[in-house]
Amino acid sequence: MPRPRPFRFGVQLHGAASAAEWAASARRAEELGYSTLFMPDHFSDQLAPVPALMAAADATTDLHVGTLVFDNDYKHPVVLAKECATLDLLSGGRFELGLGAGWMSSDYEQSGIVQDPPKVRVDRMVEGIAVLKGAFAEGPFDFSGDHYAVTGYDGLPKPTQRPHPPLLIGGGGKRVLSIAGREADIVGINPSIPNGAVDTDAALSGRAELTDQKVAWVRAAAGERYDDLELNMLVFYCIVTDDRDQVVEEMAPLFGLTPDQVGDYPHVWVGTVDQICEDLEARRDRWDVSYLSVQGDAMETMAPVVARLAGT
Repeated sequence: MPRPRPFRFGVQLHGAASAAEWAASARRAEELGYSTLFMPDHFSDQLAPVPALMAAADATTDLHVGTLVFDNDYKHPVVLAKECATLDLLSGGRFELGLGAGWMSSDYEQSGIVQDPPKVRVDRMVEGIAVLKGAFAEGPFDFSGDHYAVTGYDGLPKPTQRPHPPLLIGGGGKRVLSIAGREADIVGINPSIPNGAVDTDAALSGRAELTDQKVAWVRAAAGERYDDLELNMLVFYCIVTDDRDQVVEEMAPLFGLTPDQVGDYPHVWVGTVDQICEDLEARRDRWDVSYLSVQGDAMETMAPVVARLAGT
């Protein structure tokens, strides 16, 4: 597809106090023009993604539901494939499958799941991708790797979307972004999280000049399929203000950045609605990122931006 792609927007929600509240949040996201309701996959205070996403799909008509992202270490990919295919089937083909190698140290520490070194976790995720795609494909398949062995398995049900639900892989390092460029349909351009927690090092890794390099890695790995990819970005702070300069000055020390670096930081939106929209158009021109996801607490605040830019 020729660049630039039309904008679309997602919102990441974690939970609700009741089924009625959760359904109302999903309907509100759809009403405001968001394309997708995303959920993370952690052991902290959040709803379990699979049943919650199914409930959100049931409460809406056109809203996509997806994960940012399933941790490959938490479920065997055969189990995950069945759950994802079922979600896609029962939602009428509205599921987006985000997958990652795992990063949050507290999840591993609290659950007792072994947090292997990054190379091992990424190796395992690569095998997990192969198993998922094999399960979604027609007929039985075999797979033999260092981490998974599958024999004569025919994953049923098959997903509605063929050959499989859109696969989203995001990262901040060269290896994961290169894998995403080769394997994914949607590539998330993210900060790196070297310390297993969102901290200053993670913030520094999201700077604009480093984002240039990340997109270049994706482009190089994707080759001719680059134009078929949709580039995604998760936004951490969204602030509508008439005094952009003052807010940026106050935010900069929190990120360990200079005000100039915060001003063009891709994972932060600050300014009037007009300024934010201008920034997003300029950033799409620079990085090809057209699929933007905000945190749940910004869903209402960013609705005017979504109304203006979605589909354009």
